[in-house]
Amino acid sequence: MSDASHSHAADHDAHTGPIKTPKQLIAAVFASFVVPVVVIIMLTHFVDFGAKSGAGSDGMSAEAVARRIQPVGSIEIREASAAGVLKTGEQVYQAQCTACHTAGVAGAPKLGDEAAWAPRIKTGYEALLASAMKGKGAMAPQGGGEFSETEVGRAVVYMANKAGGKFDEPKAPAAAASAAK
Repeated sequence: MSDASHSHAADHDAHTGPIKTPKQLIAAVFASFVVPVVVIIMLTHFVDFGAKSGAGSDGMSAEAVARRIQPVGSIEIREASAAGVLKTGEQVYQAQCTACHTAGVAGAPKLGDEAAWAPRIKTGYEALLASAMKGKGAMAPQGGGEFSETEVGRAVVYMANKAGGKFDEPKAPAAAASAAK
Protein backbone atom coordinates (compact mmCIF):
# COMPACT_ATOMS: atom_id res chain seq x y z
CA MET A 1 0.00 0.00 0.00
CA SER A 2 2.80 2.31 0.72
CA ASP A 3 3.96 1.75 -2.81
CA ALA A 4 0.56 2.69 -4.17
CA SER A 5 0.35 5.87 -2.13
CA HIS A 6 3.88 6.79 -3.04
CA SER A 7 3.22 6.12 -6.70
CA HIS A 8 0.06 8.23 -6.58
CA ALA A 9 2.00 11.22 -5.09
CA ALA A 10 4.65 10.92 -7.84
CA ASP A 11 1.93 10.96 -10.53
CA HIS A 12 0.40 14.04 -8.96
CA ASP A 13 3.79 15.91 -8.97
CA ALA A 14 4.41 14.91 -12.60
CA HIS A 15 1.16 16.55 -13.73
CA THR A 16 1.63 19.88 -11.96
CA GLY A 17 3.50 22.90 -13.46
CA PRO A 18 6.26 25.07 -12.03
CA ILE A 19 3.72 27.59 -10.72
CA LYS A 20 2.47 26.35 -7.37
CA THR A 21 1.24 29.52 -5.67
CA PRO A 22 -0.89 32.52 -6.75
CA LYS A 23 2.15 34.76 -6.14
CA GLN A 24 4.17 32.78 -8.69
CA LEU A 25 1.26 33.00 -11.15
CA ILE A 26 1.13 36.81 -10.87
CA ALA A 27 4.92 37.04 -11.34
CA ALA A 28 4.79 34.81 -14.44
CA VAL A 29 1.94 36.81 -16.05
CA PHE A 30 3.70 40.11 -15.28
CA ALA A 31 6.99 38.82 -16.72
CA SER A 32 5.29 37.51 -19.85
CA PHE A 33 4.11 41.07 -20.65
CA VAL A 34 6.99 43.18 -19.31
CA VAL A 35 9.95 41.22 -20.69
CA PRO A 36 8.83 41.37 -24.39
CA VAL A 37 8.02 45.08 -24.06
CA VAL A 38 11.47 45.80 -22.59
CA VAL A 39 13.15 43.72 -25.32
CA ILE A 40 11.23 45.59 -28.06
CA ILE A 41 12.19 48.97 -26.57
CA MET A 42 15.84 47.95 -26.38
CA LEU A 43 15.79 46.76 -30.02
CA THR A 44 14.26 50.02 -31.25
CA HIS A 45 16.92 52.03 -29.41
CA PHE A 46 19.63 49.84 -30.90
CA VAL A 47 18.28 50.23 -34.45
CA ASP A 48 17.63 53.98 -34.07
CA PHE A 49 21.03 54.73 -32.52
CA GLY A 50 22.73 57.60 -34.44
CA ALA A 51 21.62 59.70 -37.38
CA LYS A 52 21.01 57.74 -40.56
CA SER A 53 19.90 59.07 -43.90
CA GLY A 54 17.78 57.23 -46.41
CA ALA A 55 19.55 54.83 -48.73
CA GLY A 56 21.03 56.79 -51.64
CA SER A 57 19.66 60.11 -50.45
CA ASP A 58 21.33 63.07 -48.80
CA GLY A 59 18.27 65.30 -49.07
CA MET A 60 18.12 66.06 -45.37
CA SER A 61 21.85 66.58 -44.80
CA ALA A 62 22.99 69.96 -43.55
CA GLU A 63 24.72 70.75 -46.87
CA ALA A 64 21.64 69.89 -48.95
CA VAL A 65 19.39 72.02 -46.77
CA ALA A 66 21.85 74.94 -46.98
CA ARG A 67 21.89 74.69 -50.80
CA ARG A 68 18.09 74.78 -50.92
CA ILE A 69 17.77 77.88 -48.72
CA GLN A 70 20.69 79.90 -50.08
CA PRO A 71 19.98 83.48 -51.17
CA VAL A 72 18.82 83.97 -54.75
CA GLY A 73 20.75 87.16 -55.33
CA SER A 74 23.26 89.37 -53.65
CA ILE A 75 24.26 93.01 -53.55
CA GLU A 76 27.86 94.00 -53.98
CA ILE A 77 28.92 97.38 -52.69
CA ARG A 78 32.20 98.64 -54.08
CA GLU A 79 34.31 101.54 -52.99
CA ALA A 80 33.81 104.60 -55.20
CA SER A 81 37.53 105.28 -55.50
CA ALA A 82 38.12 101.81 -56.97
CA ALA A 83 35.71 102.60 -59.84
CA GLY A 84 38.09 105.33 -61.09
CA VAL A 85 40.97 102.90 -61.69
CA LEU A 86 40.53 101.40 -65.15
CA LYS A 87 42.48 98.41 -66.41
CA THR A 88 44.58 98.68 -69.53
CA GLY A 89 43.74 96.74 -72.68
CA GLU A 90 46.56 94.29 -72.03
CA GLN A 91 45.39 93.70 -68.42
CA VAL A 92 41.83 92.95 -69.58
CA TYR A 93 43.19 90.71 -72.36
CA GLN A 94 45.34 88.77 -69.87
CA ALA A 95 42.50 88.49 -67.36
CA GLN A 96 39.68 87.48 -69.71
CA CYS A 97 40.43 87.27 -73.43
CA THR A 98 43.61 85.18 -73.49
CA ALA A 99 41.76 81.93 -72.74
CA CYS A 100 40.20 81.87 -76.22
CA HIS A 101 42.17 84.36 -78.33
CA THR A 102 45.59 82.82 -77.62
CA ALA A 103 44.63 79.34 -78.86
CA GLY A 104 41.85 80.33 -81.28
CA VAL A 105 39.18 78.42 -79.35
CA ALA A 106 35.74 78.16 -81.03
CA GLY A 107 36.82 80.25 -84.02
CA ALA A 108 38.17 83.19 -82.00
CA PRO A 109 40.83 85.08 -84.00
CA LYS A 110 44.26 84.60 -82.46
CA LEU A 111 46.15 87.58 -81.07
CA GLY A 112 48.39 88.99 -83.81
CA ASP A 113 46.82 86.93 -86.65
CA GLU A 114 46.49 89.68 -89.30
CA ALA A 115 44.58 87.48 -91.78
CA ALA A 116 41.91 86.58 -89.22
CA TRP A 117 41.61 90.13 -87.85
CA ALA A 118 41.67 92.07 -91.15
CA PRO A 119 37.96 91.62 -92.03
CA ARG A 120 37.01 92.45 -88.44
CA ILE A 121 39.20 95.55 -88.34
CA LYS A 122 37.55 96.80 -91.57
CA THR A 123 34.16 96.83 -89.78
CA GLY A 124 35.55 99.50 -87.46
CA TYR A 125 36.05 100.03 -83.76
CA GLU A 126 32.35 100.51 -82.94
CA ALA A 127 31.36 97.17 -84.54
CA LEU A 128 34.19 95.35 -82.75
CA LEU A 129 33.21 96.95 -79.43
CA ALA A 130 29.54 96.04 -79.94
CA SER A 131 30.49 92.40 -80.64
CA ALA A 132 32.68 92.30 -77.55
CA MET A 133 30.05 93.89 -75.31
CA LYS A 134 27.07 91.84 -76.54
CA GLY A 135 28.92 88.63 -77.38
CA LYS A 136 29.31 86.93 -80.73
CA GLY A 137 29.17 83.26 -81.66
CA ALA A 138 30.49 81.22 -78.75
CA MET A 139 31.80 84.33 -76.95
CA ALA A 140 29.69 85.50 -74.00
CA PRO A 141 29.04 89.21 -73.45
CA GLN A 142 32.30 90.87 -72.38
CA GLY A 143 33.97 87.51 -72.95
CA GLY A 144 32.32 86.37 -69.71
CA GLY A 145 34.02 89.05 -67.61
CA GLU A 146 32.76 92.00 -65.62
CA PHE A 147 34.49 95.04 -67.04
CA SER A 148 33.38 98.55 -67.92
CA GLU A 149 32.73 99.46 -71.53
CA THR A 150 35.93 101.52 -71.56
CA GLU A 151 37.99 98.56 -70.32
CA VAL A 152 36.46 96.21 -72.91
CA GLY A 153 37.11 98.87 -75.55
CA ARG A 154 40.76 99.04 -74.49
CA ALA A 155 41.06 95.25 -74.83
CA VAL A 156 39.46 95.38 -78.30
CA VAL A 157 41.94 98.09 -79.36
CA TYR A 158 44.84 96.10 -77.88
CA MET A 159 43.94 92.94 -79.82
CA ALA A 160 43.09 94.77 -83.08
CA ASN A 161 46.27 96.86 -83.00
CA LYS A 162 48.39 93.72 -82.42
CA ALA A 163 46.96 92.46 -85.74
CA GLY A 164 47.66 95.63 -87.71
CA GLY A 165 44.78 97.91 -86.62
CA LYS A 166 45.33 101.61 -86.02
CA PHE A 167 42.70 102.37 -83.37
CA ASP A 168 43.16 104.94 -80.60
CA GLU A 169 42.68 103.66 -77.06
CA PRO A 170 39.42 104.92 -75.53
CA LYS A 171 39.82 107.46 -72.76
CA ALA A 172 38.35 107.16 -69.29
CA PRO A 173 34.82 108.65 -69.04
CA ALA A 174 35.94 111.44 -66.65
CA ALA A 175 38.93 112.31 -68.87
CA ALA A 176 36.71 112.37 -71.97
CA ALA A 177 34.26 114.75 -70.27
CA SER A 178 37.04 117.14 -69.17
CA ALA A 179 38.66 117.03 -72.65
CA ALA A 180 35.33 118.01 -74.26
CA LYS A 181 35.24 121.24 -72.16
